[in-house]
Amino acid sequence: MANHQKDFLFVLIKSLSKSEKRQFKIFASRLETSSNTKFIELFNILDKSETYDEKLILKNGIIKKIQLSNLKSYLYKQILVSIRLNIPSQNIRYQLREQIDFAGILYNKGLYKQSLKILDKTKMIALENDEKYMAYEIVEFEKLIESQYITRSIQGRADELVIQAKELNYRNTISSKLSNLSLQLYGIMLKTGYVKNDDEYKYIDDYFNKHIAKLDESKFGFREKYWFYNANLWRSFLVQDFLASYKYAYKWVTLFYNNPNMIYQNPVFFLKGNHYFLESLYMLKYKSNFKKYLTLLENTIEDEKFPVNDNIASLSFLYVYNNKLNLHVLEGTFAESEHLIPEILDKIRLHSEHLDEHHEMLFYYKIASIYFGNEKYTECIQYLDKIIHNKNLTMREDLMCFARLLSLIAHYELGKDYYLENHLKNTYKFLIKMNDLHEVQKEIIKFLRNLNNLYPADIKKEFIKMRLRFIELEKIPYEKRAFLYLDIISWLESKIENKKISDIIKEKAKHNNR
Repeated sequence: MANHQKDFLFVLIKSLSKSEKRQFKIFASRLETSSNTKFIELFNILDKSETYDEKLILKNGIIKKIQLSNLKSYLYKQILVSIRLNIPSQNIRYQLREQIDFAGILYNKGLYKQSLKILDKTKMIALENDEKYMAYEIVEFEKLIESQYITRSIQGRADELVIQAKELNYRNTISSKLSNLSLQLYGIMLKTGYVKNDDEYKYIDDYFNKHIAKLDESKFGFREKYWFYNANLWRSFLVQDFLASYKYAYKWVTLFYNNPNMIYQNPVFFLKGNHYFLESLYMLKYKSNFKKYLTLLENTIEDEKFPVNDNIASLSFLYVYNNKLNLHVLEGTFAESEHLIPEILDKIRLHSEHLDEHHEMLFYYKIASIYFGNEKYTECIQYLDKIIHNKNLTMREDLMCFARLLSLIAHYELGKDYYLENHLKNTYKFLIKMNDLHEVQKEIIKFLRNLNNLYPADIKKEFIKMRLRFIELEKIPYEKRAFLYLDIISWLESKIENKKISDIIKEKAKHNNR
């Protein structure tokens, strides 16, 4: 996973592609400064090093320790300048920024009409691509020029700029409020997961409604719609209204597919929307649509027009492979999915600097679920332990809780009775500490604890009894989340019918026509 304690310059150099390194060296060779040789030598040392080692740098004798900080800052800046000069021309934001900078140069030289001409043209491009923040910046620049100099460029120019500024400021304010709301709801989701009771539901609902009051969706442009759907999606996830999450995720994805140019201008938003849409389909078990949209997502990513950079490559891996595993879990094809695991682990290492701990732990839980479905309980426990022994309690707590519960069942399947008793006690204490001890968790712990006290002839009866109990619990809104992480009912049915859990899930998938 990403190590955020690493030296920033070292991490930046290691993130460069071969072509970017070559471009930097060509760029650096053109700089005629006294420190030119030193910063190129520092670049070469760090490029060849496996880890950041300050002693090794100083040992080379290219610089004294007191000068190292300044040289690193200079090298860091020059690398960024080199990358900036070679950004693909199709990136509209860089094009707009460049034109605004050109207008600034002309303004400083007193060439006001030329500056205004560039600004007006750039503003039109910004508005066409829904870049309202940059459009507002341009309008403010135009106002500055018009207020300081009598240009007589257009009659009624002042009124026109004032109206534009008000309209853009209004729309940007809406986008900002909705993006703030979305981020805050996302933060709650990462910290505590789904709502657990009526009080939490009311808090989320009141908080959400307070922030969207008086907003009229019919007047929204592309960006306002995007943030509106985003905020609604997180509210729906939190309160476990999965039909609503499907509705808003579908609107989000459709917004992009109806505006194809926005896919390539905002690839991150596009990828995230597809991931949440697929997650909603997974929760609702809409298998046919899940396959359809996963294939569509993969085809779009492979399109030559789709942007390529480190960030997009990492997100593409995260969302595509996450949902490939979800599809196998949905279909019960655990054996067929095992070939993905080495590939996923390799890609986790490849994208380690761009993946946060939360998403890496999610992969481990899904891998553990695949091994559990294949009845490979030792391997299942191995990956669950990566989550259980993670001491960073700021990550999503519900994931940590259900990792422990799945581990309990895996230990039961392995017949590790002695360890199981200790594990039951530790899990119970952990759930109380996390304030996450609900009916499903209580029943699983009580059920596993009682199994050791039953005669062999009575165990099947207990499985049947617990299956009926869990079917009732699944109908309770605040208990539904447990069944998203842990298909305890299918596991019980596999024990009752003496079948593999994969066969049980496959049979259910066949009868699910969605």
